[in-house]
Amino acid sequence: MLESESRTELTALGEFELIKHLTEFVEIYNTSTNKGIGDDAAVIKYEGTKSTLVSTDMLVEGVHFDLSYVPLKHLGYKAITVNLSDICAMNGTPKQVTVSIAASNRFSVEALEELYAGMLFACKNYNVDLVGGDTTSSKSGLIISITVIGEAEPENIVYRNGAKEKDLLCVSGDLGGAYMGLQILEREKFVYKDNPSIQPDLVGNDYILERQLKPEARVDIIELFKKLNIIPTSMIDVSDGLASEILHICKQSNVGCELYEEKIPIDPQTFDRAREFDLDPTVCTLSGGEDYELLFTIPMNDFEKVKNVPDFTIIGHMTAASSGVNLVAKAGTSHPITAQGWNAFK
Repeated sequence: MLESESRTELTALGEFELIKHLTEFVEIYNTSTNKGIGDDAAVIKYEGTKSTLVSTDMLVEGVHFDLSYVPLKHLGYKAITVNLSDICAMNGTPKQVTVSIAASNRFSVEALEELYAGMLFACKNYNVDLVGGDTTSSKSGLIISITVIGEAEPENIVYRNGAKEKDLLCVSGDLGGAYMGLQILEREKFVYKDNPSIQPDLVGNDYILERQLKPEARVDIIELFKKLNIIPTSMIDVSDGLASEILHICKQSNVGCELYEEKIPIDPQTFDRAREFDLDPTVCTLSGGEDYELLFTIPMNDFEKVKNVPDFTIIGHMTAASSGVNLVAKAGTSHPITAQGWNAFK
């Protein structure tokens, strides 16, 4: 998975020289970053009355990623973008990140260079500043912890608990692609184990592989909300599967939901591969996760603003909590929604 053929042991540099080496090309994009890497703490100063948003996430080798098929540059990029997505889910704009890494001695300096290259590419792509972090040793592979800091006007912040009865349930993009990309990668891993001489068969799967290996944070949707003069009543990013996220909103907003199966946006490539794997495409969207699209609710009177927006799909509406959280199947039958998405402790 490395482009460089040379290998420099981490012990050859030591912790502080390694940090200096990995961060020498870090660029600053935001005026709110008064001081980045190089001191005991970063200094961030926002003008006016904006609120600061902070979120932290951790990626653990063998739990969240498999380096047998995940390139380190892609992993670095994904580590940043999935954290930026949390700020987007609050209707905020990400501005800074800190990166902490624990690596075992099977990783070389060149390996961590590739990881950081992906991270810095993501930072540049989203105009986000890498302002600090930590490195340490690990006895069990690679661990990445990212903290992201963002900003938003207090009146524009969107929580999970604001959905109301009769609100429209909407989602950006399409769902299920990341899960099917993972199925392709896992299939080829097992084929390789049986016969290492066989090259992986990835042709025709570019879209779903990118959805898994290089997901994007929907910062563009936050800008679109501003242009359309929309402030969602509730919002969450789809990281653990559509079913799980709907249940989070319903529980915290004390409402029910009617989700219409025929309205769930599924890319043709996702649909076709699901069928090839003998999977139900709808189940892939409900339980797959890692799409990092934005699931949100809006009042009915905002319908005219969103009905012709290609990035948005209205997939249901909110009901009284007593009505439950239900999937209305294509056949017209109604079924309670249960969360079968990602659970870190199972």
